[in-house]
Amino acid sequence: MKNFLQTWQEDNSGQALTEYALILAVIAVAVVAVMTLLGDQIVSVFNGVLTSLGGTIA
Repeated sequence: MKNFLQTWQEDNSGQALTEYALILAVIAVAVVAVMTLLGDQIVSVFNGVLTSLGGTIA
């Protein structure tokens, strides 16, 4: 039992996964914030590209 508890306490395999999940969450929040702030400008750029290619804006 003592061996099991020592091994379990030293096992850090889930720690890396948690850190990667937190990093991914921070990146996702940053992307949403940038898209919210620059949303109208991004739409304008894509509409300009679509118009120059001969498409119509829906």
